[in-house]
Amino acid sequence: MPGVARSLDRYRVAHLATADSRGRPHVVPICFTVTDRTLYSVIDAKPKRRPPMGLRRVSNILANPRAAVVIDSYSEDWHALGYVLMEGAARLLKDGPEHAAALRLLRAKYPQYGRMVLEDHPVIAIDVTRLVPWGRVL
Repeated sequence: MPGVARSLDRYRVAHLATADSRGRPHVVPICFTVTDRTLYSVIDAKPKRRPPMGLRRVSNILANPRAAVVIDSYSEDWHALGYVLMEGAARLLKDGPEHAAALRLLRAKYPQYGRMVLEDHPVIAIDVTRLVPWGRVL
């Protein structure tokens, strides 16, 4: 997946799908970065309705770690359409070396994160077990 990670890094937004313990789905747009086998997204400092650990995506991951992410490319030229679906097990990182490394990668991709204090914000890590590309995304 290393070549895939480099290709996906040019995309700015993805959509994270989680589900609660009863299977009720929840989808939100996210900023992200991808390494060899893991996708990272921080619960950032943009305004939210709840504190980070009270967000539905967080409570869903704690109840049911299965998650999916779609990164897509739309064009009016339908020959240029494409997406990548990634599925895997989600984890919450609250501190430690992997948390710090994820923040470094996210800050390198999104300059806005350089102005946010994120060290005490959880990072969602999805260990990708299935990757399905379609069309012209990679």
